[in-house]
Parts: sequence; C-alpha cells; structure tokens
Amino acid sequence: MILDRRSFLVTTAGAAGALALAGCATGGEPGSQFVQRTGTRLTRGGQPYRIVGTNMWYAAWLGADADYGDRKRLVRELDRLQALGLNNLRIMAAAEEGPLSNSIKPGFTRADGSDNVALLEGLDFAIAESAKRGMTVVLALSNFWEWSGGLQTLLQRVTGSYIDMGDPAHPWPAFADSTAAFYANPGAVRLYLDHVRSIVGRTNSVTGMTYAEDPAIMSWQLANEPRPGGSDSAIAANRPAYLDWIAQSAELIRGIDDNHLVSLGQEGTQATNGSEELVTAAHQNIDYLTAHIWPLNWGWVAGDDLAGTWPDGKRKVEAYIDTHTRLAAAMDKPLVIEEFGFPRDREAYSPDTTTRFREQYYRVIYKAVEDSWRDDGPLQGSNFWAWNGEARARHADFRYRDGDRAYMGDPPHEPQGWYGNFDSDKAMLELASAHAARI
Repeated sequence: MILDRRSFLVTTAGAAGALALAGCATGGEPGSQFVQRTGTRLTRGGQPYRIVGTNMWYAAWLGADADYGDRKRLVRELDRLQALGLNNLRIMAAAEEGPLSNSIKPGFTRADGSDNVALLEGLDFAIAESAKRGMTVVLALSNFWEWSGGLQTLLQRVTGSYIDMGDPAHPWPAFADSTAAFYANPGAVRLYLDHVRSIVGRTNSVTGMTYAEDPAIMSWQLANEPRPGGSDSAIAANRPAYLDWIAQSAELIRGIDDNHLVSLGQEGTQATNGSEELVTAAHQNIDYLTAHIWPLNWGWVAGDDLAGTWPDGKRKVEAYIDTHTRLAAAMDKPLVIEEFGFPRDREAYSPDTTTRFREQYYRVIYKAVEDSWRDDGPLQGSNFWAWNGEARARHADFRYRDGDRAYMGDPPHEPQGWYGNFDSDKAMLELASAHAARI
C-alpha cells in the first residue's frame, strides 16, 4: 500500500500560564450566536449545537481569486453540503511553503515568510459563504504533517534542515520525532505565533467583519494532529515543551479573541502512544477534546480483506470511541470526532467503486454520536474525512501533480479518491443526510 502521512502511524497536569476552563462556559455571551461550551455541551443561541460536518481543507484555495482558485465551484460544493444538512466544516487556515516534497503550493506563507494575500482572501470568501448557509468553520492554524508544509517547514526556516515524510533514509518515527522538536525551538514557535496573530486578528475582506467578531467561526484549532513525538523517548523528552506550546498558543488566541472556542486538533491516544494521562494534560486549557479514527492506517483493517478484518476493526473503533468519551466525561468537556475515514471497497480510488464497508464504518460513528445526543453524553458530533464533491482525479494513476486544480479531500500526497466522498456517492450522501436529519 502507498505510504502516506497516516500509514506510518501503525508503526508507531495542565501547563502553566493558560486559563483553567473546566466547568465554565466559554465562547461569547450566553445566548449569543457564537458556539459556546458549558460542561460537556456545545450550544449556539442558547440551544444545543450538534455537529454534522466534514473536512474540506482546501476551501481557501477554491475561494482564492487567483488562477488556482474556483469560487464558483466552492459555492456549488457548499450548496451541496447545505442540502445534505451539514453544518460544520474543518478547513486549513495555514500552509507553509518550503522544500518538503509533498506540501501543497501555494501556501498562506511563502518560503520567505511573506503572506499570500490571494489565499488569505480566499479564506475570507470561504468563511463568508459558509456563514450565508448557516454553517460554522473550524480553522486549523498549522499542521503536524508535511502536506501543508506545517511545523517541519517552520523548523526548516529556522534551522535550515528538514526531513521528508516517507524518506527511506529516515524511517518512522524519524519524521514525527524530528517535527516534534518544533515545540522547544523558540524561533520556530515565534514564526507559528506570528501567523496565529495575523489570522486571529484578521478582518474579513469580504464582510468587513473581524474574525474575532464572526460567529461563523466555531473554533481556533492550534494545528492538525499535533503530536509530542513518534517514539516513546521523544514523547517523554518533548512533553514539557509540548504542553507549554499548547498553553502559550491558547493564551495568545484568547488574548486577541475571547469569543471563540480553542481546540487542539489532536487524534487522541493514538497521538500519545496510548497515554490517556497525556491526552488529558494536553486538554487542560483547551475547550473540547477531539478524536481522529483511521482503522486502515492504524492496521485495524486490511484494505485487501475488509470482509475478514472489519469485525475486529469495528470492535477497536468502538473501544476507541468509548475511551475518549470516558476521558471527555471525566474532564467535563465536549468531544468531537473531527476526522474519521475509511477506504472504498477493495481499497480502490475510482468513484465508480462501491462503498459497502465505508457505509458500515460511518454507521458505527453516527450511532455513537446519536446515542450521545439522546443520552446527553459528551460526544457532540463528527466530521467525516472528507468532501471530494465534483472533483475527479486528473490522471490514471490517481496521483496529484503540481499544478492540478481539482482539489479534493484527499491531500495532494495521497491517492486522489482514497478516503473522500464524491457528489456521486449516493449511498454515502444518503447516510450522512439521514444522520443530519436526526439532529
């Protein structure tokens, strides 16, 4: 199987200075249109806010008024999602250009650190159009993985050196251990915080509204899947700097914007090599917990034998949900399964391929969410990975090439069509729509 940012994963007390949040309401004033949390609940306008969402990392790229953008397509995709009943999008608000071989270009910041104004305005457009449809957005402010440049690129800008994910000369967990050195590098952290200040303090060029005043933003997310390392030794060594980075970043965001929630973007115990205690410590000063679930990439199922491996995979998925529901309840905070993905049948990529086992997987996630809604549990919703919409792979090998503009939920380094749902996936769309209707 093709190696990617996730398939490597199978081989694998609160920080000081931030606000203590347990048991209090955060995010705007009571009854406001900002998404808030009180205990394990998310609310909006004084009503429960239940998330039925998707990941659409590329929304800002489509929203850019540039040769790589396509605003008309973005509008069409948002209309489709609205018609399905989806109400939340998780999108990238950062991408760092640099030498890493698999990172998307252009980025929000150029290799010299300067801003890409067109892409920033594309983010403005995406947020404004989401708001028109009553949707909220979660904005990820960096990435642990290489496909958007991420923390490894920020390190490279300071140190001059880097490691490519998937480089045979640096097998797992070298990339994760190398990237996690970011947290203890003051220069790299400074570059990250500069971007945070710029985005959180931004005024939308389309609406004229500051981001801090925009209730269409649900949450600022520190990064996509930030890990303290890959090896046990690196995780132990990086722990203090990791927790300090979380505390410092959350405190900075709240100092600029006290209306919005702050999330970490962590996968859960998969990010900490099984340590529940470190997951809890990482979320002491964060508004809600997140979980990401990748059965194929974590070795819980085999793509060439889904029928034979799915029953055991299903049990592991259910156990992972149970673990993180328990952790959220113990912390009196909400939980969102903000990434969950599964291959098409036979691990094929074409939209013509059936999705029998993906449907079964989604039903497990959606049942857990609906049970929590019914029982007033901490699990507040989910975002499937990811939305492909009308995009189709441009090449027979299903690989992305620099210059391609058919953005889809599968990032550029992954097979195009691996995990995303297309607008032609009738069974999947009906399943998601039926789930949304149960809100």
